[in-house]
Amino acid sequence: MTDTSGPVGVVPRQRDTRLDVFRALALLTIFVNHVPGQYLEHLTHKNFGFSDSAEAFVLISGMSVGLAYASRFAIGARLAVTLRILRRALTLYVAHIMTSILTFAIFAGGALWFGRPDLLSEINLRAVVDRTEQGVVSMVLLGHQFGYNNILSMYAVLFLMLPGFLWLYQRGPRLLLAVSGTIWLCAGIWRIAPSNFLDDGKWFLNPLSWQFLFVIGFVGVLRARSKGISRNALLFALSGIYLAVSMLWVVLGWWHIDFSYGLPAVLTGFDKTYLSATRLLHVLAGAYLIATIPVLSTWAALPLSHPLVAIGRHSLAIFIFGTILAMVGQVLMFVTGKNPFFGTLYVVGGIGLHFAYARYLDWQADVIADHAKRQGMRTLPVKGRDGPKR
Repeated sequence: MTDTSGPVGVVPRQRDTRLDVFRALALLTIFVNHVPGQYLEHLTHKNFGFSDSAEAFVLISGMSVGLAYASRFAIGARLAVTLRILRRALTLYVAHIMTSILTFAIFAGGALWFGRPDLLSEINLRAVVDRTEQGVVSMVLLGHQFGYNNILSMYAVLFLMLPGFLWLYQRGPRLLLAVSGTIWLCAGIWRIAPSNFLDDGKWFLNPLSWQFLFVIGFVGVLRARSKGISRNALLFALSGIYLAVSMLWVVLGWWHIDFSYGLPAVLTGFDKTYLSATRLLHVLAGAYLIATIPVLSTWAALPLSHPLVAIGRHSLAIFIFGTILAMVGQVLMFVTGKNPFFGTLYVVGGIGLHFAYARYLDWQADVIADHAKRQGMRTLPVKGRDGPKR
C-alpha cells in the first residue's frame, strides 16, 4: 500500500515541545494511577485499552534519548558520550534508591503516626521489615523493589544498554531493531528477567522486554526527523481498529477469550512484565494516530513557557515529586478507609502541586542562568589606557 498523502509532519531539529507535552501527560497519569481507589483513576486510558502511561513514558523517553544522543555518538566522541550516559544511569539509580527509602519512611511514619502497623504489609514492604539486613542489601542491589517504585530502576538499566544501542544504530537502524526485537522475544518466551532476592519473583518491569519499546521510539523519532511521518491509509485504519477493539476488550471484560492458539504468551497475552505484543501494539497504534492526525500533533506543539511543557521538561524531578506525593496519598487513603471522595480531592491538589513545582524549577533555572550570565560579564576584559583589565 502506498502513502496516500505527503508527510504530515517533520520533527524539528530544535526542541520539540510535543514530546514534553505528551511526557507531561504521561507523568500526570502515572501519578493519578499511583493513588488507587479514587475516581480519577477510572478516567485514565488504562481503562480503555491494553497499555497504560508506563508504556507511553518509555516510548517518549526513547524518542527523547534518540534526539539527544544519536548525533553525538560519533567517532572521537564515543567515550565522552558513553561516560555521560553512564553518569545519567547513575543519577537514575540514586533517584530510585532515594525514592524507595522515602517510600519506606512514609509508610513507616504512617504506621507510627496513625497506629496502623498493617501499613508495613503494603506494596511489598513486609519482606524488608521482617528481614531488614537482607532487605536493605537487596534494595541497594536492585534485588527488591517496592510497589509503584519500579520504573526508575528499569529506566536506569535501559541507559546502561544505551551505548550498545547507539553502536548498533550506526551500523543500521534495521540491525538495531532486529537485535532489540530478538532480545524482547527471547526474554518473553523463556521468561528471562532480573530476579528478586527475597522471593522467587522477577522484576515487575523487565528491562530486557521494555528495551524494545524504548528502541522503537529511538529509531522512530530519528526516521521522522529525517524523512517526516507519512500517513499510510492501511496502517492508519488498522491502528484505529486495533484501538477500538482493545477498548471494547477492556470495557466489556473479554479477558476470558483465548486466542493464543498455542503461541507464547509474549505474543498473545497481556503481561506487563514482559511487555506482551498486545500492549506493545496498543501504545504504538496510539502513537501513530497521534503523529498522523494533524489536529493532535499541532495542539501538542505548545510554547516553551506553557506549564505542560515545563512538567515534561523537568521529567525526572517531576517523577520523583509525583512518586512521593503518591506514596503519601496511598497512606492517607489507607487510614481513611480508601474514601474515594477524599482521594479524588487529594489527587486534584497533587496535580496542582505538579504544576507549581514545575514552575518553581523553571524559576530556579532562570535564577541560575542569570547568575551565570552576570558572572560571565564580570570576567570579560575591560580595555583601559594600560591595556585590557579584568
